[in-house]
Formats: sequence, structure tokens, C-alpha cells
Amino acid sequence: MTIRVLIADDQAMVRGGLRLILEDQDDIEVVAEAADGVEAIEAARRLRPDVCLVDIRMPRLDGLEVTRALAGPAVAEPLRVIVVTTFDLDEYVYGALHGGAVGFILKDAGPALLVEAVRAAHAGDALVSPSITVRLLRHLKRPARVALAESRLSERETEVVRLIARGRTNQEVGAALFISLSTVKSHVSTIQAKLGLRNRVEIAAWAWEHGIANEDQRRGPG
Repeated sequence: MTIRVLIADDQAMVRGGLRLILEDQDDIEVVAEAADGVEAIEAARRLRPDVCLVDIRMPRLDGLEVTRALAGPAVAEPLRVIVVTTFDLDEYVYGALHGGAVGFILKDAGPALLVEAVRAAHAGDALVSPSITVRLLRHLKRPARVALAESRLSERETEVVRLIARGRTNQEVGAALFISLSTVKSHVSTIQAKLGLRNRVEIAAWAWEHGIANEDQRRGPG
């Protein structure tokens, strides 16, 4: 199955570079480019791509506004949006997360990581690599909407949360815990319902905000 991608960035060279990388893959097709936020929303709603790569800083509407319009809580059929960011834009990550973004990628990420990000988002695995997500999520401020007691989670659900926070896909979570993919998905759905979260990125943020991601490492041996 071909993954249909929209690229939104105000720099033509960036868009061209991303297109070259993605279309070098047999399973990815770039169906549209947008130079600003308004164009991005119009093209995404018209073409319904599988994944939207959206830059943070764009004319007319920025990436946060585009993300909310395409994937926010009020959107009946949200699209999968990956926000393109850099470390000096960490202050925008939380806004993008609650705008419905399913993942983040750095502008200077290598070609392999970009392709992995698109494929992961298409498969429903929002987090791509701890080298990206962990460093970003560590800077998030704790919001009131996820300030819920960890005790609401079972021990197994907490293990799933911890692995998601470390950037593991559903398949990797299943392999680590010796459970099936369908069981992992069931746990993820239950976790989202218990904590009032919308996606895997919010689960990861909640884990880092509550000190769960590295909990077993702090306990030490035994």
C-alpha cells in the first residue's frame, strides 16, 4: 500500500529535499506541497493524505494552527500530522501535542529517520525514536489535564506506558512484554481512556511528566 504524504513548509528547498527523500521509497508518494498554513489545510482536506509533514513556522497560519485544524479535538476525522521542529522550538512541542500531532521530527534528521517517521505515523505508531521524542518530551511542562494518579493504571499498563515513553512501537512493546499486538493495542486504548489522553504522544508526555519513563532504572538492581 502506498503511503500518501503532504509536505507543508515555507522553504521550497526544504520541501524539495523532503520530496526527494520520500519519493525514493517504493511505498511513499508525495501527493501535495504547501508553502503556507492556509494552503496546507486546503490541500489536506481536499486530498486526505495518509500523513502530513507540517513545519512549525509558516506564513498566514503556523504549524500549530494547521495541526489543530487537521487533527485537533474538534476534528471528526483527524489526519495524521507529524510536526517538523528543531530543538530551539521546544516551547512549541506541547502546543502541537495537544493540537493532535502524532509525532515530531527534526529538520536535520537523516533520510532514514524521516522515512521511519512517516511509516510509523501511517501504522499508528506515533513515536519514532527516543533520540527525538525523549529529548523533546523532557522539556514539557505538566498540564492539568494529565495530572492524574498513576495508581489508576495496572502494573502491566504502567509497563506499556514506560515503553511507549521510550519510543517503542506497538510491535516492540509486544515483543518486550511477550504479548500479542492486539493486546498491546487494547492496553493503549485502555490507558488513553483512563488518563483522558488522545494518542501515543500524549501517553509518552504523561510518562515523562510523572517520572515513569525511567522508573525501573532509578530503582536499581533487585
